[in-house]
Amino acid sequence: MTDIVYVLNGPNLNLLGVREPDIYGHATLDDIAGALEDRARELGLSIDMRQSNHEGHLVDWLHEAQAHDARAVLLNAGAFTHTSVALHDAIKSIKTPVIEVHLSNPHTREAFRHVSFVGRAAKGSIAGFGALSYQLALEAAARF
Repeated sequence: MTDIVYVLNGPNLNLLGVREPDIYGHATLDDIAGALEDRARELGLSIDMRQSNHEGHLVDWLHEAQAHDARAVLLNAGAFTHTSVALHDAIKSIKTPVIEVHLSNPHTREAFRHVSFVGRAAKGSIAGFGALSYQLALEAAARF
C-alpha cells in the first residue's frame, strides 16, 4: 500500500464556492485541496485530487487507485451518488477502501438524495460537515 489518497469529485463540484453556498459553503475545491494537502503532509500522506463532470472518468480513476495501490479513495460523487450503478460496481470491484464524502447531509434534503449507490459499496460515509467532511474522511483513511 502506498501513502497516496485519491480524492475524487464528481459533477458540479468545480463550482464550489459559487454554487448554492447556503448548502455547500463558500470554500472552493481549491480551498479544500489546499487544506487536505496540508493535513496529508502532517499525516505522512499525499493526496491526488481530481474532479470530473463525467461518470466514466470517476470509474477509470477508481480503477487507477487500485492499480497504484492507493491507501484509500475519498469520493464525493455529487449527483452520481444517487444514480450510478457504474460507480457502485467500480467500488465493489476494487480492494482499495472508498470513503463516501458529502458536504451537505443528503438525508436532510430531497427524498431522491436519500438513496446512495456509492454508500452501499463504500467502506463508510461522512456527510454534513461542509469542507470538514473531507478532513474527517482523510483522518479515517490515515488509519487504514
